[in-house]
Amino acid sequence: MSAPAPTANGAADSRDPSGFLSEIIGAPVTVKLNSGVTYKGELQSVDGYMNIALEQTKEFVDGKLRRSYGDAFVRGNNVMYISADS
Repeated sequence: MSAPAPTANGAADSRDPSGFLSEIIGAPVTVKLNSGVTYKGELQSVDGYMNIALEQTKEFVDGKLRRSYGDAFVRGNNVMYISADS
């Protein structure tokens, strides 16, 4: 079995999710929960259970800003996805 072919930047096409998450620590992210609520903030940590710590967090419900938090902690079983913001 062969390894995935590298892309133009040298990374494999299918990246390990934990590798991706460790690369974006300190970066702005969007975290969408199974409930539909979205959090945007600076990713501080993620563990093996997808528990997430964010700083400078904003909570959006139905696309509208609902609250702002200094720090927020999200339990991993509630996370639908994490997206790196540009």
